[in-house]
Amino acid sequence: MHSKLEILILAAGKGTRMRSDLPKVLHKLAGKPLLGHVVDTAHALGAAQTCVVYGFGGEAVPQAMADDKLTFVLQAEQHGTGHAVKQALPQLSDDSVTLVLYGDVPLTHTRTLRPLVTAAQAGKLGLLTVKLAQPDGYGRIVRDADGRVRRIVEHKDATPAERAIHEVNTGILAVETRHLRRWIDELKNDNAQGEYYLTDIIALAVRDGLTVETDHPAFEWEVLGVNSKAQLAELERIHQGEIARALLDAGVTLMDPARLDVRGTLTCGRDVVIDVNCVFEGLVELGDSVQVGANCVLRNVKVAAGTRIDAFTLVDDAVIGEANRLGPFSRIRPGTSLARDVHVGNFVEIKNSQIDDGSKINHLSYVGDTTMGKRVNIGAGTITCNYDGANKHRTVIEDDVFVGSDTQLVAPVTVGQGATLGAGTTLTRDAPAGELTLSRAKQLTVNGWKRPVKQKKEG
Repeated sequence: MHSKLEILILAAGKGTRMRSDLPKVLHKLAGKPLLGHVVDTAHALGAAQTCVVYGFGGEAVPQAMADDKLTFVLQAEQHGTGHAVKQALPQLSDDSVTLVLYGDVPLTHTRTLRPLVTAAQAGKLGLLTVKLAQPDGYGRIVRDADGRVRRIVEHKDATPAERAIHEVNTGILAVETRHLRRWIDELKNDNAQGEYYLTDIIALAVRDGLTVETDHPAFEWEVLGVNSKAQLAELERIHQGEIARALLDAGVTLMDPARLDVRGTLTCGRDVVIDVNCVFEGLVELGDSVQVGANCVLRNVKVAAGTRIDAFTLVDDAVIGEANRLGPFSRIRPGTSLARDVHVGNFVEIKNSQIDDGSKINHLSYVGDTTMGKRVNIGAGTITCNYDGANKHRTVIEDDVFVGSDTQLVAPVTVGQGATLGAGTTLTRDAPAGELTLSRAKQLTVNGWKRPVKQKKEG
């Protein structure tokens, strides 16, 4: 029977080069904190327990990452990775295997980590290493003549010969917890940094006769950490590139894969086309043959088949039915649902409203807190006045209504089926079905009126 897996995520660092008051591991990659990506990986590996060691920023990390599956341990003073592990050891059980991950290394695949866990469950020490063309700054993997790992030497403590080694330590390792507990107590801080290095346990493992089994990531970026905003931006593009490749492989047409941002989960049907500079946040689902124009933002939205969303449209927390047309420059706010063959045009804002089949709101209008029936035509400049300064009220527009341009509907109000509202109407009472309702001031022409003339200044 394999030992249970416990995962230890080291996330206590300040991240000085980030030049931010926010703890480094809470900076976002693809809309999610760096630490969130690592936690997701831990959950995907099936950890019996995931323990997060935090420090800088006080309670900001546990508050931001509140999760019943996580245990948080404070490292009040940072004295190195070995010291961080020591803080968490009381939470770990001796009959487990511990996998050590890092809160600022967000893109490691589970397929890369599983061999390390398997090695540890077989009584070995699993160590993730990578070969770098430019290894400066990294701890080097020192092997004997037979190729067996003997120890790791940090760059600052390495000899010139050791610095010539290109295989470096990623810091990610797995080993039986009982060994880890014993070795941590033996660590010393007699090094250039004056810190307790977790990497020193490699030599202790070799001394105690454990085999150190190394594995390597498929891609170098899987083990890249974030220490600056520049590195964060670099990993963002790498991650977005991976997402874009997966979408392309699934048959999605991306007009430019380099100009796409998915900050959540995007699922697409067949023959979906996405133009440049689109941002997808939260959970977004695009049905078959959906087209998304340039510079659109979709957040927590489901779009049914055949809908076209033109450029510069924002759709937020809404449900969009089949064969609709939105935009350009439309804003669909939370609580909105559009049925089928609905047209929402330029500079139209809709909030918390249900729009039924075949209705059209094509120009310069605001529709809020409204229940709209089928085949309604809303003229340009129409506003539902749904807020009285204290409370929201609902507007009901029944089937086959025609609303003339520049109309204000002062809620609560109902427009009956087949009614027509004349242009310029301010509707304060219900409009009866099938009738023309309008309210206008009488048109006057003042004969002989002269426009004022600007007075010339004296002197």
